[in-house]
Amino acid sequence: MTSTPVARPDEVRRHNRTTLLRLLHVGGPVTRAALASELGLNRSTIKILVDSLAEAGVVEERVPRPGRGAGRPSLLVLPQPQAAVVLAVDVQVEHVAIALVGLGGQILGRNSWNLRQRTREPDEVITHVIESATVLAGDLGCTPVAAGVSVPGVIRRRDGHVHEAPNLRWTDVALGERLGSVLRVPVLVGNDAELGAVAEHLRGSARGCSDVVYVSADVGVGGGVIAEGSALRGTAGYVGEVGHMVIRPGGRDCYCGSSGCWETEIGEAALCRALGLPEQTPRGVTLVELRELGRDPDAAWERLAEFAEWLTLGLVNVVNLLGPELVVLGELFTALPEPVVDRVAAEVRRRSLVSRAVGGTRIVRSALGADVKLLGAAEIAFERALDTV
Repeated sequence: MTSTPVARPDEVRRHNRTTLLRLLHVGGPVTRAALASELGLNRSTIKILVDSLAEAGVVEERVPRPGRGAGRPSLLVLPQPQAAVVLAVDVQVEHVAIALVGLGGQILGRNSWNLRQRTREPDEVITHVIESATVLAGDLGCTPVAAGVSVPGVIRRRDGHVHEAPNLRWTDVALGERLGSVLRVPVLVGNDAELGAVAEHLRGSARGCSDVVYVSADVGVGGGVIAEGSALRGTAGYVGEVGHMVIRPGGRDCYCGSSGCWETEIGEAALCRALGLPEQTPRGVTLVELRELGRDPDAAWERLAEFAEWLTLGLVNVVNLLGPELVVLGELFTALPEPVVDRVAAEVRRRSLVSRAVGGTRIVRSALGADVKLLGAAEIAFERALDTV
């Protein structure tokens, strides 16, 4: 007979404290009574936890704004943003953005810069991130306790090793280790689309949904999956390369070494071709063209019909394979004219056996705009940081 390990009181308190903080971090201000109900703890335990966190300056209690209800309102427990600050980094093909994000998901300050061929080298990017983060932290008077980094590539989650980021031309870059050795805080690195899915699930269009696929288009195409409320990460963190799903055998060559990848039919270059623009058209010009098309539904469909068909075909495969209740379209896809997105969604529901079985998978645009991957990077940093607050 073996005995069952019993958690020590301090371990239980630490677990309850972290769980309460995560609830406040993601859900925002809430009453003590709601905390007790959500966490399944008695009110005296909640009082001890909240009083301890308030004394440490991690939360504060405040009277809510006057409403129409009668009686004395319950105090709201609010997370204090500067009580725990993380560094978020979003490395994209054409630019890098960084932000310091406080408890509760509030962006306290940010910086960004464009990348050119020379400045896209790993050494240049790492140096600039460290220098810019140091200046930003000094200006805001706060020190990050962890860092999260979004990269458009195949990332080993255990140590943040970038196996390959083809559009950046990066191969075998020890990004997590190199940043961590200088910043001297835990650094977590994730695939950009995976982190987009995390952000949408916690703070965006997919809030409240347990099974979600996030599909985004930048220079390339990536996907992130939330399954039963948690990020699906695959072997060693390698998952979500939906852009390299072959949908057109014998199609255009892809830099990955294959041909006919989904990315070659719905990535940025493909969208430019569909609009009759050169493949190297500046992003701003492409977005203006899409906005203009949005004013004429018939013209929008006429010009984007073939593009929409490839988008539909890939989404049908994704929905049949993963069975999400919701698909969130991010980055360039958010600029597609609404009639085009609506027709794609209708076609996916019609053609997908799984979508019909679950009552129709919804397809929506991202609600977080350009900040989606910054916020996702912040969230993986908070996974580590909340344990130390």
